[in-house]
Amino acid sequence: MPQGDKFILLTGRANPKLATDIAKILKTKVHNPITKFSDGETRVKIPVNLRNRDVFIIQPTCPPEVDSFLIELLLMIDAARRASADRIYAVVPYLGYSRQDRKEGPRVPISSAILTEMIEYAGVTAISTVDLHSEPQQGFIKCPIDNLYGSYTLVPKLRSLKLKNLVIASPDKGGVPKATAYAKLLKAHGIAIVYKERDLSINNRAEALEMIGDVGGKNVLMVDDMIDTGGTICEAANLIKKRGAKSIIAAATHGLFTGPALERINSSAIEKVFVTDTVPVTETVLKSPKVKVITIAPLLAEVIRRIQSGESISSLIL
Repeated sequence: MPQGDKFILLTGRANPKLATDIAKILKTKVHNPITKFSDGETRVKIPVNLRNRDVFIIQPTCPPEVDSFLIELLLMIDAARRASADRIYAVVPYLGYSRQDRKEGPRVPISSAILTEMIEYAGVTAISTVDLHSEPQQGFIKCPIDNLYGSYTLVPKLRSLKLKNLVIASPDKGGVPKATAYAKLLKAHGIAIVYKERDLSINNRAEALEMIGDVGGKNVLMVDDMIDTGGTICEAANLIKKRGAKSIIAAATHGLFTGPALERINSSAIEKVFVTDTVPVTETVLKSPKVKVITIAPLLAEVIRRIQSGESISSLIL
């Protein structure tokens, strides 16, 4: 039986190229059921029979239309459930609102909790995502969730660079576990940590203050889960350069590159940035001389294949 008869792939407007690339690997077709009514409301009409089939909905909730893409995901899940799909899997490469995972002050929501509750309420069977900003967020989610690691895609490319005297750096103390994991995978000589102080009253504002670790004369790889406006990673890179690093490259799973991110990267000490395509890649990003995009489609295609066949995917998570 052709794979397309075993399961159905759906996508919205968030990252259709990634969904198409996944479908090509799986040798099947992906359907986009999203249109708009004249008043701007989202309309979902799935063009194929879903009865008793597994449905995989590939839809990051990412910029530039985070809330609209979330609504599309919820409506596609609901449509699949009402169409008598057997199992419904939300493949959300980038899960928006993950940074809002705690009460950081009075009278604020825990946005990541209510977001995942909405996805569960819509009728999803399980969720697959990549590099949650906060791994404890999995505690908000009652349905099964696979939190995949972007390192599965990025590490082979980084190994091919054959960097000597390598030190892995985290741009903040929260990224130390990730830096430690990369150091182990790449057999680095050590890790460095940049300490930053964030002003919670100002969005996307951070100041690099100090660092721990020896980077003098070393090739430094900075790792993070995402690059948004680029302020954090560029400030950290500039500090590391002042401390005598020989070269600095960066790797992040989610390349959001909002606002002045590319300008900051181009004027920073960072020589090259490696990201995946969990979020849509713009022409501006593709033309940037410092940015290299590595597709995560093979990882997500393999996850879908293993879920559908009942195989373990723990080797892909680690």
